[in-house]
Amino acid sequence: MLTILAAVLGFITVASLGFVFVGDDDSSTRAVKRAHALGQRSPQPTAKRGASGPQSQEQRRKQIMLQLKEADRKERKARVTLEAKLRQAGLGLKVQMFWIISAGLAVFALLFGLIFGMPWFILPALPLVFGFGLPRWVVGFLAKRRMKKFTADFADAIDVIVRGIKSGLPVHDCLKIISKEMGAPLGPEFQRLVENIGMGLSLEQSLEKMYERMPTPELRFLAIVISIQAKTGGNLAEALGNLSTVLRSRKLMAEKIKALSSEATASAAIIGCLPPGVMAMVTVTTPSYMMLMFTDLRGQIMLLGAGLWMGAGILMMRKMINFKF
Repeated sequence: MLTILAAVLGFITVASLGFVFVGDDDSSTRAVKRAHALGQRSPQPTAKRGASGPQSQEQRRKQIMLQLKEADRKERKARVTLEAKLRQAGLGLKVQMFWIISAGLAVFALLFGLIFGMPWFILPALPLVFGFGLPRWVVGFLAKRRMKKFTADFADAIDVIVRGIKSGLPVHDCLKIISKEMGAPLGPEFQRLVENIGMGLSLEQSLEKMYERMPTPELRFLAIVISIQAKTGGNLAEALGNLSTVLRSRKLMAEKIKALSSEATASAAIIGCLPPGVMAMVTVTTPSYMMLMFTDLRGQIMLLGAGLWMGAGILMMRKMINFKF
């Protein structure tokens, strides 16, 4: 009897320990749960492999492009200084001389307004317009016109380099030909490029300095092509020939955009000039009718509001017709 009781107690003890360590599931249930757990974990390596494949490469490429754009934006923002603008305009003025001329224009405009008794709301605007706005606008206008002329002849300069390389001339001699044969501003800029190379700078460094003086996308394309060819090798004449084709297509696209937007530009110019033109004509024909707007306080306030609204409208129209590509 005692033996049977001891056997029963031993069986219960072993069963209890098995229940504690294994649980209440049988082997089939445990196998199903293990397979389910493995099924849940199995997609993770696949996702990682997919992420490390083309998708991750595309994301990495996008990140690199964003970083390059951000670096280019910061670089251009750092370069848009008054000294850089004076260099781009081809002016030999220093920054100190520019500010002296601007201050002289501001004082002259203020004295002119005081002598002729202009309204109170016009007097503070005269030094700002003629001392700060007008000189900077003139420098910006000259810089844009000079860069436009540079871009117009840049594809021809690339063709000169391509023909020279195909005929057996080195790149340095091709650059000398451009500096001698091309007109301003392309010729003088390439002459500086040749001088920088003669002083010991590499072609890539000389192109970077040239880009500081003439920040055009076409020159940046040339610098990129030269840099890639110097690092990886290849047929430089073929690469520059393709670049010339791209630049001419880009110029053609710009002319098409200009032609398609000419109607909008003319309409904006007419709408912007119509109110001041009508006011000037009425002032010339019947001065007594219009002079109340300049002598009476209410008329002066109305003119101030009209000028602000006209300025806002002109800026809005300029934003609408300023196409970028």
